[in-house]
Amino acid sequence: MIPSALQLPSPVKPLSRARLWTSALRVLPDFLIIGAQKGGTTSLYAYLSAHPNIAPALEKEVHFFDYNFSRGEAWYRAHFPTQLEKWRGTFLMTGEASPYYLFHPRATLHAKQIVPHAKLIVLLRNPVERAYSQYHHQVRLGLEELSFEEAIDQEPARLAGEFEKLISDDEYYSFNYQNYSYLARGMYADQLTRWFKFFPRQQFLILESQAFYAQPAPTLERALDFLGAPRWQPATFRVENDGAYPAINPDTRAMLVEFFAPHNARLYELLNVDFDWN
Repeated sequence: MIPSALQLPSPVKPLSRARLWTSALRVLPDFLIIGAQKGGTTSLYAYLSAHPNIAPALEKEVHFFDYNFSRGEAWYRAHFPTQLEKWRGTFLMTGEASPYYLFHPRATLHAKQIVPHAKLIVLLRNPVERAYSQYHHQVRLGLEELSFEEAIDQEPARLAGEFEKLISDDEYYSFNYQNYSYLARGMYADQLTRWFKFFPRQQFLILESQAFYAQPAPTLERALDFLGAPRWQPATFRVENDGAYPAINPDTRAMLVEFFAPHNARLYELLNVDFDWN
């Protein structure tokens, strides 16, 4: 059964009392992987978390800056290691990866309040491929009952008014905005422009997902150099969250390529780069 649009997700792991009691002694993240969903964030975070000088958060996706912000900074700190561990040299840095941050309209403001100096990593995937991958992810979770073509046709109605409600109410949660935003999440220029208003561009590393999938080693090197961590490679570059599903209908693909063309053009101008997604 599909949850109500007002049903707030529960944290994946409940926090222990010890973590909450010691939250004041815990560090805030040095970096965030903020998106995009289905763009390789799980794999990149897994590689970074395995680095001997990087400590992972309690959960990969803490979702503090999107729908858990009302829980407070102490709750957020409880997900990270202690300052004592950092002073002892157990780790150099820590971070988390919640790919909803890029898309959520209030995540930028929340992050600016709590981690204004954090480094921000963004993985951008061809929006046609990303949308189709997200759709099948929702199907596997039992959250989508429509065909892909029906889902993207219904998306405007499903998302109508949700952005405005999220902007106006800091505690509002939208199930539809998070789960049925197949096309909207691929309008990257809008999302990055929102983030660029709050954070200087030198705090961002923008990566292209296909390049990461094809050559994970140099992409990981770029991320480590950006973070200021020593270069290192895992024994194997295991792909995380890789899903198998039928090929997209060619007519649907052609329609979506045309749909995203102007959005991609704005992105290329914003970043001064051409990903050749058209």
